[in-house]
Amino acid sequence: MNENNFDIKLNDHYKLYVLLKHKIIFEYELQKNGIKYYSELSEQPFIEKGIRYFLLNADMKKVDKIVAQNKIVTSIESQQYFDFKDYKKLMKALIIVAGIITGILLLFAFILNLFN
Repeated sequence: MNENNFDIKLNDHYKLYVLLKHKIIFEYELQKNGIKYYSELSEQPFIEKGIRYFLLNADMKKVDKIVAQNKIVTSIESQQYFDFKDYKKLMKALIIVAGIITGILLLFAFILNLFN
């Protein structure tokens, strides 16, 4: 079973956005569970908010179970979420950089006071 099941768009379906870093796991689990899906990257100019998948409404519970078990970050079309773990890492890096810059500035000010 592959991702080119265009007929899903003609039936009762919903759209689910999956972050790029979870694409392989998500598609593997869908195929393993026999869930048909449609996804075409060429139709999406921007994928930073996730890759759009068309899934049948009848498979919603199975998909929800896959998402929960594998901790896959998803969103629907009206609500775009980002991975809070990535945000936490970014904030930690920004705090470290700010601390280093502050330390350098304090060291520079201390050296200037020694020579004045």
